Amino acid sequence: MFHSLLPIPQSLVPIPHFRYTKLPMKVSIIIPALNEEKMLPNLLDSIKQQDFAEYEVIVADAGSKDRTREIAAQYGCRVVDGGLPAVGRNAGAAVAEGDFLFFLDADVVIPHGFIRNVHDEMQDRYFDLATCEIRPLSEYRLDRVLHRMINLAVVLNLRIDPKAFGFCIFVTKRLFRRVGGFDETIYVAEDNDFVKRASAFRLLNYLSSAYIMVSIRRFEKEGRFAYMNKGIKLNLYRTFRGEIRSEEVVKYEFDKFDKPDDEEDTDFLDWIEERMLRIEKRSRHFNKNISQQADTDVKQTQHKLEDFSHLMEDLDIYLDREERHIRRRLKWKNFFKPRRRQP
Repeated sequence: MFHSLLPIPQSLVPIPHFRYTKLPMKVSIIIPALNEEKMLPNLLDSIKQQDFAEYEVIVADAGSKDRTREIAAQYGCRVVDGGLPAVGRNAGAAVAEGDFLFFLDADVVIPHGFIRNVHDEMQDRYFDLATCEIRPLSEYRLDRVLHRMINLAVVLNLRIDPKAFGFCIFVTKRLFRRVGGFDETIYVAEDNDFVKRASAFRLLNYLSSAYIMVSIRRFEKEGRFAYMNKGIKLNLYRTFRGEIRSEEVVKYEFDKFDKPDDEEDTDFLDWIEERMLRIEKRSRHFNKNISQQADTDVKQTQHKLEDFSHLMEDLDIYLDREERHIRRRLKWKNFFKPRRRQP
């Protein structure tokens, strides 16, 4: 009895053998980047503040001349060699360990709870391919209206012509591999091509639990409606001519965001804003509920698409420099025009 109270010699104590098993990675965040030392820290900070731990961040650098690689390494990201966005995304996916691939761009910011919300909704609802609402990093009301209209267009076309932006694509690794990743021979709109091919296997879904905040620097660089108009023309080209595989159709600049010398006409922006607000107001209720519907009634959405197309026609007129000068001359002519006295 007393012997049991004596200390056991250390040499006789069995040494436990622990098996260190690596937990499966759930989410791989893939970010193509080129000279993003100013914008990348904002995104990485927002990722660092998430309430979801089972993720990794992969930065596919396209040969940056600034501190992009250094910053990514400081935040603990895995850095791989990239190229144009399609090349960078594929390079990141090739080394990704997560079951879900989240494709973001360096100039976005994610809100708290974003990773968990996207992962859980895709997992719970058995989604293999998804996108979500985008909101602008801007206080300008017009930017918010424009992005709501963009969101509406994405939702309306989920079953007709599915599209998603490269900075906001979420896909399971198994579907990504089945599709073969992004087509690196496509010069621009490779994100839309990927979603189109992936949708042939699994439907694109619009998440209700998450949103992402995006930079408006491309709006500021090219002009809001010039940028939107370019997107419309690119879509028309892709519809009738096929994918864009060279810079002959449009010049794509990965990392240059200098503002143009010719500033946008603020009077025209205000006028368009009023019209868009009226369209958006009529569409708000529909936009809120449509994501919960499996199918879209084309007749029900036709008038909304017509409103939007008429607005685009007005924008096309605005983009013509001569027409803008005519509008300005008429504006000043009416300003100095003598008013008739009331009898």
